[in-house]
Amino acid sequence: MKTLSLWQPWASLLACGRKRYETRGWATNYRGPLLIHAGKTIATDVPHVLAQIIEDEFGGHWARDLPRGALIGSCELISCVPTERIRVDADERAQGNFTPGRFAWEIQNGKVFEQPISYRGMQGLFDVSLDANKGAEVGDELTMCADVIRARFGLEE
Repeated sequence: MKTLSLWQPWASLLACGRKRYETRGWATNYRGPLLIHAGKTIATDVPHVLAQIIEDEFGGHWARDLPRGALIGSCELISCVPTERIRVDADERAQGNFTPGRFAWEIQNGKVFEQPISYRGMQGLFDVSLDANKGAEVGDELTMCADVIRARFGLEE
């Protein structure tokens, strides 16, 4: 399944549905289900307006509490457009880099997993196997939730 790795707190904001667009310097033609991976890096020196959004969602100890180095949720990637072609409110603008020349990946149906699944991320879009025969490669946790992910997105085994 296609997977995107983000630094925290942006990974959790995307997974919980607060963040509607992920902005990137590159476009993708991919549309469909997407796993959200929280990288090991957490950005704590964020602008005040973003800090307020994060604290509203995750509380005052978010830098300590947000999971890292794990698959934390899923969503659907429904479009990818140049940032110049969309209008976003101040809340969304605070959560991304909407400067000209970038791309806004529109996300919907974010869902946070009950438990993070430890996993090493990669740059770009990368694949995580949901194949039960490869479960040992990614750990029992992913194998156990693979059926739930398949059912959510109507994927075949």
